[in-house]
Amino acid sequence: MPLADNFWQKKSLAQMTAEEWESLCDGCGRCCLLKLEYEDTGEVDNTSVACRLLDIETCRCSDYARRREKVPECVQVTPGNVASLYWLPESCAYRRLYQGEPLPEWHYLVCGDRNAVHEAGVSVKWFAMSEDYIHPEQLADFVIDENEE
Repeated sequence: MPLADNFWQKKSLAQMTAEEWESLCDGCGRCCLLKLEYEDTGEVDNTSVACRLLDIETCRCSDYARRREKVPECVQVTPGNVASLYWLPESCAYRRLYQGEPLPEWHYLVCGDRNAVHEAGVSVKWFAMSEDYIHPEQLADFVIDENEE
């Protein structure tokens, strides 16, 4: 079933169908990067280490339907929690729409090209590595500066 044209401009996040909601994901993979949260400040740093379920080549979950069974700490982004997920990247469609901002020109719903997110350098495709290759105690060595990517 094709999605309604520009539904994201006509509906609130809460009004979207499940299919429309899921289609907002641009496939950048940034939400799948492992994060370090500092207890004393609540600050969160991204690392270049991705969840073991992330297919880094496509920046899509390799087992999306069962991801929460396999990775219990996986956070499902919903209209009800998007406001509290301050660690979502500024480029994230869910965050942008929640904040009243438009989708970026490279978003496939805007340009029609699912590879545009990679070509724009927004995805983790070019720098992420799987957590399968990193010892958990080394995670702090892989903190990334969001401004330098």
